[in-house]
Amino acid sequence: MGDDTHGWTAAPGAADRARSVLATAWSCAVTAEGTREEFAGAHTVTDDGRVLLDVPADSALFAVALCAPRGEPSAVLEFADAAPVPVRDRIRARLWLAGWFSLQDGRLAFRPTRVVLRQASGAVLVDLDDFAAGVPDPLATAEARLLTHLADCHRDAVERLTRLVDAGSLHGALRVQPLAVDRHGLTLRIERVRTDSDVRLPFHAPADDVAALTERMHALLSQAAAASCPRALQRQRADGDG
Repeated sequence: MGDDTHGWTAAPGAADRARSVLATAWSCAVTAEGTREEFAGAHTVTDDGRVLLDVPADSALFAVALCAPRGEPSAVLEFADAAPVPVRDRIRARLWLAGWFSLQDGRLAFRPTRVVLRQASGAVLVDLDDFAAGVPDPLATAEARLLTHLADCHRDAVERLTRLVDAGSLHGALRVQPLAVDRHGLTLRIERVRTDSDVRLPFHAPADDVAALTERMHALLSQAAAASCPRALQRQRADGDG
């Protein structure tokens, strides 16, 4: 393992992470009055975290919006955050919003009264005020393009970055893939025969746009270049060559 000199260790807070999932999810599942409907490309998000849904005129959700007591939870919206790079267990997070619908300019407006974010580390109840004030990660909408480009076109760079990973974490590794990136760091997925684990490489400072991310990645690669190759990965290569 190389000498780790990162000074920035922050990760997205739950509210901002939830807003990132909401901003980038393409589909939405709605459960209301015992029924479940799936919608693709039908939702937008307001600055304060309300979800606006464009649904067919004959959707049962309109009846839910009209008949439910105002302000009482009447539906649950579910969003999934899937890794853009092929890995096992591609769902990185799930977001549930419980709340109520109202009609707004011919669309359904959903106001959450309870927000739950579930990640690999577990589920957390997100404070409603924090959720309303939260913002998506500035790299969220570019993440899929950035990660697939890194995985498909720069395998050598991904391999070099493993020099920043503790050698014990690479024991039995068959493949390492870029799993996630945000303004605070890059996450690698280490896959083994039966298990996998994730390792986070924090940036030395937040990256608020793609240009800053490029600089942060170059800094990581420079640090990796100065580190020795993990012995576990050297053995893996040797076994593969044999």
